[in-house]
Amino acid sequence: MRGLTVHDVHRYIRGVCFKNGPPGTVGAETEWLVTAAADPAAHVPAAGVRALVAAAGDPPGGSRVTYEPGGQIELSSAPCADLGTLHRALARDIAHLRVALEPAGLTLTGRGVDPLRLPRFQAEHPRYRCMRDYFVASGFADAGLAMMCTTASVQVCVDIGADAADAARRWWLAHALGPVLVAAFANSPVRSGRATGLRSSRQGIWTDLDPCRTLPVCDVHTDPAQAWARYALDARVMVRRTAEGGWLADPGMTFGEWVATGEPTEDDLVYHLSTLFPPVRPRGWLELRMIDALPGRYWPVPVAVATALLDDPAASAAAEEAVAPVASRWSEAARDALTDAPLALAARACFAAAIEALPRLRGGALVPLVAEYAARYVERGRCPADDIAPRMQEVAS
Repeated sequence: MRGLTVHDVHRYIRGVCFKNGPPGTVGAETEWLVTAAADPAAHVPAAGVRALVAAAGDPPGGSRVTYEPGGQIELSSAPCADLGTLHRALARDIAHLRVALEPAGLTLTGRGVDPLRLPRFQAEHPRYRCMRDYFVASGFADAGLAMMCTTASVQVCVDIGADAADAARRWWLAHALGPVLVAAFANSPVRSGRATGLRSSRQGIWTDLDPCRTLPVCDVHTDPAQAWARYALDARVMVRRTAEGGWLADPGMTFGEWVATGEPTEDDLVYHLSTLFPPVRPRGWLELRMIDALPGRYWPVPVAVATALLDDPAASAAAEEAVAPVASRWSEAARDALTDAPLALAARACFAAAIEALPRLRGGALVPLVAEYAARYVERGRCPADDIAPRMQEVAS
């Protein structure tokens, strides 16, 4: 098989990662910490959780169940034609998992970072062991283990765009929305029983990780496919398969350097791209990865808001104007959330535009919940982290 070239990398990314088409499809991934109702500080054996979920059968709404290295459960929806369909299907599947875990005294907990438990590595696949080894070898052991074993998020998946120009606009807007989404949904002020000084400690963990694979793509005003190809080529190789079929962590080179040897194949590129974790990741769709997991009632809110702001033309125009002044305020978003005045102003404008747009996207049934969240948090300059920190500090003391 012929080795991959730099031209091949650009061709694959343009043709697959940024494949154009009429927007409208939406998906979501919800990650959950699994906790014991009687003792939230106790570690829950992942093998027992897997057995309970397997015994309950496939989720009725068609979501795929996977597990993170610390035992967190991830539900990935099927692509849906509209927000209403997505909400109904994923809500059924989350309820299905809750019923499966309840007899064992276990529950799904929506928080961006486990507030009490230290990381405990429980992964079975060698990919995750190699990922752990990579973070150790590259000097990110603490943040790497925390990310793998104690974090959870809500991820929103929307289409790339109708054509190249639309894709470029949506690529910029998804990045510019990032700080507002971090701030509005910050839900992780406590880690290992202590307040961290951040409202989104999850965002702080990602910031402390290997920057070549977790920071935002910096040149979002240029051609997105070119920018993503450059990002991928400059990132270090995390894991590679050996000739014997095993796994090797941290080969000590960037993907571009590996390509120069003539060894990697397209399969290696596909796998390498799966080890890059920026807040916006193109996979044939845009995957928004910067949102903390939320209390069970509110997981649909960021899905509805982000989708409305990217898919509805009027809401997109309002969002573009609102977020332009705060597009680089990632640090302020993680630390201050909506106590930061510019972020609060942008968030209020974005929520108002999203609420107006939802009926046009067959998401009218979600308007009351989004409006409730806006009234409880956004209009008051607050986020879920502001509910948690005082209570968790009392528990820890």
